[in-house]
Amino acid sequence: MAHLITDDCIACGTCIDECPVGAISEGDIYTIDPDICTDCGTCADSCPSEAITEA
Repeated sequence: MAHLITDDCIACGTCIDECPVGAISEGDIYTIDPDICTDCGTCADSCPSEAITEA
């Protein structure tokens, strides 16, 4: 089950640097590709705005 980035995302880039499989894409609100995400949770642990949740 992949993680999701909510509207609380501030597009700071922290999660992109932490994702070991490159599943996160930039944008006004970042997105996680569920086909690539391994559900490791590293992105959620690093998010300063707590915008990443489990799907």
